[in-house]
Amino acid sequence: MTSKSPFARLDPSLSRGLLVAGVGGIVLALTGAFMGTDQPVLLRLAYWIPIMLCGAVWGHLCSGWVERYVNLDEQPWRAVLALVLVISGPLTVFVWAASGLAFSGRLYPLAAMADVGFAVVVVTATMSMVNVFLAKAQPVQTHAAPVGTAPARFPDRLPLKMRGAAIRAVQAEDHYLRIHTDRGSDLILMRLSDALEELEGLEGAQTHRSWWVARGAVRDVSRGDGRATLTLDGGLQAPVSRRYAKALRDAGWY
Repeated sequence: MTSKSPFARLDPSLSRGLLVAGVGGIVLALTGAFMGTDQPVLLRLAYWIPIMLCGAVWGHLCSGWVERYVNLDEQPWRAVLALVLVISGPLTVFVWAASGLAFSGRLYPLAAMADVGFAVVVVTATMSMVNVFLAKAQPVQTHAAPVGTAPARFPDRLPLKMRGAAIRAVQAEDHYLRIHTDRGSDLILMRLSDALEELEGLEGAQTHRSWWVARGAVRDVSRGDGRATLTLDGGLQAPVSRRYAKALRDAGWY
């Protein structure tokens, strides 16, 4: 049996952030950003790539906190500002210490922290905009299982009292998922990114960062304030984020 790579279980947003950060580190190193090209290119790579990867991990942790208070789909610019404010402070101290030790063998004077802070803010703002505006530009769509193929695995996650129920929607709530069915709703401990993989075999799509909706459950769509809301069987309402609206409209959802 083939064992999975340890990276296969990484949160997709963290994997994407690490990839973007790694590429960004290479670009900053090759261009000599903030330090010029006097230093050997290998030294610049050895400095920038770890710095950017550490920043990506810290940024991922901070984004989880920011998303509790700011909707990245509906308020992207506010989300970018919040991310820059939350990430930059501690990251400035880290980069200031790491830079001094890497290039002089001792900590830089405290006065140098202002210059370091400016560089951190510029890079953090750029990376935050890339991740907020380019992340998940297309909704994940799942498809009904063709005859003779394995059915979707996700229904096996339903509590015993709801086995065999028709799944109308799956909604993320912190670290849990609320499964809405024709027999009521219940919570399970699971990430939405993992659920989307197991929902393949059921016709539906991600309509929002926190929602997957079964296509057959949609009964109406309403629009207001530039947003769309899907009304499902039983009166349940599921939001459609601006980020996914065009792709879902093109796919004939409404």
